[in-house]
Amino acid sequence: MSWLGGPKEDTTRRSGIITVLDIGSTKVCCIVARLRPNVSDSQLLRTRTHKAQVIGIGHQKSHGVKSGRVIDLDRAESAIRLSVDAAERMANVTVDSLLVNLSAGRLRSEIFNATINLGGHEVDESDIERVLAAGAKQAMKAEREVIHSMPVRFSLDQEQGVQDPRGMVGDTLGVDMHVLTGDAGPVRNLEASINRAHLSVERMVATPYASGLAALVDDELEMGATCIDMGGGSTTLSVFADGRFIHADAVPLGGNHVTMDLARGLSTRLEDAERLKVMHGSVIPTADDRDVISVQPIGDDIEVPMQIPRSAMTRIIQARLEETLELLRDRLARSGHANTAGKRVVLTGGACQVAGMTEMARRVLGRNVRIGRPLGVAGLPEAAKGPAFSTAVGLLIYPQMAGFESLYSKDSFSQRMTGTGGRFHRMSQWLKDSF
Repeated sequence: MSWLGGPKEDTTRRSGIITVLDIGSTKVCCIVARLRPNVSDSQLLRTRTHKAQVIGIGHQKSHGVKSGRVIDLDRAESAIRLSVDAAERMANVTVDSLLVNLSAGRLRSEIFNATINLGGHEVDESDIERVLAAGAKQAMKAEREVIHSMPVRFSLDQEQGVQDPRGMVGDTLGVDMHVLTGDAGPVRNLEASINRAHLSVERMVATPYASGLAALVDDELEMGATCIDMGGGSTTLSVFADGRFIHADAVPLGGNHVTMDLARGLSTRLEDAERLKVMHGSVIPTADDRDVISVQPIGDDIEVPMQIPRSAMTRIIQARLEETLELLRDRLARSGHANTAGKRVVLTGGACQVAGMTEMARRVLGRNVRIGRPLGVAGLPEAAKGPAFSTAVGLLIYPQMAGFESLYSKDSFSQRMTGTGGRFHRMSQWLKDSF
């Protein structure tokens, strides 16, 4: 598998079945899909080498997970078992390993530089592997676990901006590596909950990376765009430019915090607050106090519902979502990637579906904003075509991009995690052959 992946016209690419698992704070979703070589001429998704056809899907309400972190192994294992079992029965297959998302563990992006001597000869695949390994070694010095390690750009004799140095001649080859790391504890607990369900993890993929792959079109990936995935327990941010994933961040705020704010502010149960948010949630200001909604107070169900102005609920929702967007805006500014990210923001995730969200995001972020839904996947049921399923669909797309990553980092990560070089070391021979 080359670092750039195979050429689009490669006729050796094969069909195969892949299983992915999206473990979130709101839901656990398993999808089984068949990947076939892409023969479509879609101008929006030109770089997709394969097309996914969903043949099985199962999802359950999430239990034992908070802000993307497993807090109860038994309850998390049960939700995983139920969702995988439903997908298996629908697809009529047996699942033993899968790709899984990761959003906890204080994700942190860093850029590492490395240079090797060429001695004036042409750059070949072995040189690419050497310089990627040199960049990855620097990242491994940190105490955190490497989730992704991939080249952002190459340089030849200090000339920047080289996209593909193979066949070029020079004395020194350099690389800037984007390395995404996370705390070891949440990673191990997530894997433990899956192993308890008698399943193995083929690869962990950062949630912001997966969401961006699903929701962004090729032009956005090339020109620079930011994808904000607003989940139940956390909100993640990813930046793409020149077709590469160059930065990620996350804040532990999401749709569940909006629900909690409503429950407290309106003195109602969490279940009723969630229903009110889904049915009447909005961030569009209104001054008409005659427009009221019925709120069931905490206590005996026979109590007469309270009549609350809709504007009171809107103010509660607006305050929390504005805080979340402001935090992300400030973090993006501090990252140094604000200009690279361009003027385009794509919102995805279940919590972005509140009425008026795009207008508020434009005002807070000062950028063009659209709602992003999973693209380029066939066979999804209607209920799974919305923003809430972007991460799961992005996991299906990830194998097409896996060739960008340093194989060194995968092997090193697996050895540090398990001591055996097991799961990442064997990352599915089919994936290596097909992509």
